[in-house]
Amino acid sequence: MSHVAAPTRHRTDRIDLTEDGEVAYWTETLGVSEEELRRTVAEVGDAVDAVCDRHPM
Repeated sequence: MSHVAAPTRHRTDRIDLTEDGEVAYWTETLGVSEEELRRTVAEVGDAVDAVCDRHPM
């Protein structure tokens, strides 16, 4: 299993689906597919807490 570096952007409270590195980080961290991550963000918003509530780590 390869390690994906955490996002390095200034905002750590939001998931930016336009950044490939963030998509890779969050799909691996949450154990979900990109499709599932995008669906969840569409449903609950891009706040990290809301997404993590839906997919606990």
